[in-house]
Amino acid sequence: MALIFSAVAPGPHEHGTGHRTDPHTDTQGATMGGLGVRWTLHGDGKTPAPGAVVRPDERLSWPRTFGLGAQHVVAMFGASFVAPVLMGLDPNLAIMMSGVATAIFLLATRGRVPSYLGCSLSFVGVAATIRAGGGDSAVVTGAVFVVGVALFLAGLAVQRFGARIIHAAMPPVVTGAVVMLIGFNLAPVTASTYWPQDQWTALLVMLFTGMAVVCLRGFFSRIAIFLGLVFGYVLSWVLDRVFGKIHSPAGGAEAVDHWRLDLSGVSKADWIGLPSFHAPSFEWSAILVALPVVIALIAENAGHVKAVGEMTGDSLDDKLGTAIAADGAASMLSTAVGGPPNTTYSENIGVMAATRVYSTAAYWAAACFALLFGLCPKFGAVVAAIPGGVLGGITVILYGMIGLLGAQIWMSGNVDLRNPLNLVPAAAGIIIGVGGVSLKITHDFELSGIALGTIVVITGYHVLRAFAPAHLKPQEPLLDAGTSTYDDTKPPTQ
Repeated sequence: MALIFSAVAPGPHEHGTGHRTDPHTDTQGATMGGLGVRWTLHGDGKTPAPGAVVRPDERLSWPRTFGLGAQHVVAMFGASFVAPVLMGLDPNLAIMMSGVATAIFLLATRGRVPSYLGCSLSFVGVAATIRAGGGDSAVVTGAVFVVGVALFLAGLAVQRFGARIIHAAMPPVVTGAVVMLIGFNLAPVTASTYWPQDQWTALLVMLFTGMAVVCLRGFFSRIAIFLGLVFGYVLSWVLDRVFGKIHSPAGGAEAVDHWRLDLSGVSKADWIGLPSFHAPSFEWSAILVALPVVIALIAENAGHVKAVGEMTGDSLDDKLGTAIAADGAASMLSTAVGGPPNTTYSENIGVMAATRVYSTAAYWAAACFALLFGLCPKFGAVVAAIPGGVLGGITVILYGMIGLLGAQIWMSGNVDLRNPLNLVPAAAGIIIGVGGVSLKITHDFELSGIALGTIVVITGYHVLRAFAPAHLKPQEPLLDAGTSTYDDTKPPTQ
């Protein structure tokens, strides 16, 4: 982390920091301000003035700030708790490390980029693939740790050379295709694991969540996944009371009689305690499956930084590399103790847009709440008890949204799929990734699915571009110009 802090320390006149120069400020105050943890009171501390926003270096009164922090925690509930459950990791550790990751991110960016870091859904398909190959939680976190290292190094490269270096290797056609194949690769997980556990609950949860995403507005639209989980919880409890046990697969291929909602683990869990830690384990086959996700994380961070900059009116392009490196460092720390990787959360952009409060003080409050939740095993047991049918309805929408984020990247980057240079590598890579096509290299090693699809997209594009005629190679927009734009009418996903 010292590398990040020393490399990105802003100068006294850095543009857009919002810090005020006071010759009478003491040394401690200057140090606190330099870390982005010193805020001035906005107006009367109650509400933003008409047409004004609460900037990152400002805050409302502390009671209101902590209330906004709690609102940010609720906004990230759905994805941040679903993700570790789907990955087979401890939800208590996930929420605790999300608080730590958020603190790291805010310190690294000197409080200029308000953001909450939570468990990334981009890794769910990776975890499923690794476990299908016999890997356990240690192997999953080991593979993801390496992705964190790659993301950290990518951030340092962007910080040193600018976003051009990323764009040169991964233009929008490549980035969009990789994100798309990662999302759609998850379809068999829903179809074979979650949906069959309770198809009618899954169908109703899917319909309810879809209605919530489309029909609700503002903050409630942003927490549609969380509302879908609550609806599914209540629905499963009611169906158990009315119809009794269901005969279906539950955690295995064999159908058995079981309760839809089993809360036995909740009653046994303590109110206060530490989550379950474990060390990562490294296997090359798992690492190769996980590495392509770094492309999705770079795209997520780039879109997040660009969106926040547009909303606050403060150009944050100089913080793009820092944000990527901070995300990588936070993911490395989380996975080193057995937690999931992290990414910037778009749901929380919606909270900022709705409240016009971009104060990083609210995110520090959210980080504190997350740490407290992480120390409550009973809370984690409630999360772990989410019925399989509920996850079936949620993941139908969630996984599809992840995949279609790739299409959004294509649209934002003006990718022309009529151009065979774009069409051929993207089409081949997506089919390989989604279909699980494999390529046996040696007797003990093969490439398949996400890993092989990503390699085909990246190498295929650059090889074809080297031989393509000039008229098929138009100049594309730089990543600095934004591979993703914020649209408040659409709830983004991680």
